[in-house]
Amino acid sequence: MDTCRYCLEHIEEILSGAHELRPIDINADINYKSYNKGDVLFSEGGIPRGVFFLHSGLIKIIKYGNEGKEQIIEIAKAGDLVGFRAMLSDKTYNVDAELLEDACIGYIQKSDFLKEINTNEKLRNTVIRILSKELQDRADLLTTMAQKSVRQRTALALILLDDIYKGAPINLSRDDLANFVGTATETIIRLLRDFKKEGILDIQGRKITILNIEELIELSELI
Repeated sequence: MDTCRYCLEHIEEILSGAHELRPIDINADINYKSYNKGDVLFSEGGIPRGVFFLHSGLIKIIKYGNEGKEQIIEIAKAGDLVGFRAMLSDKTYNVDAELLEDACIGYIQKSDFLKEINTNEKLRNTVIRILSKELQDRADLLTTMAQKSVRQRTALALILLDDIYKGAPINLSRDDLANFVGTATETIIRLLRDFKKEGILDIQGRKITILNIEELIELSELI
């Protein structure tokens, strides 16, 4: 894919979280590719040749265990960069990235990204700050999750997903939700049923609507 000039022009804003998404159907300067749910963006062992920017859609970042057990370690949403750390590390991908829903994705070639870093001091400082913060955030999250029960982890996962879906119903398969929490699908189904009985959630098919976010926060012991 060719570099999306719009993505490259706004890369510092995107990384710093100051960028506001624009409708892509009216912007000729946005070069993107359409992907379908289930498409694989990249796979473990592949060589990063650039970074991907989500104009729309969701992507699950997957790590497989020794027995092939899938663990979702991150869900990227519109406005996020995917493959950023792998590209800068100069190593192969150590995760898979698969589309959770149809998406429009822009691309920045590695050479263009590195050229921009070398000529843009503000961007260079932002990259350093973002990488440092992500390392600390991931360490904190791993520590927190390891100390929580499955019920607490499920509550925390639903809080994170509510932010990703921006308050809209969470449309995630039970297998994917279980892999995000790190437990068995049967356990997730039981916990969701319990949360529904407690009036915390409404469930219609696979769609989950959070009715009481405060109760979830208390269950997750975030406060």
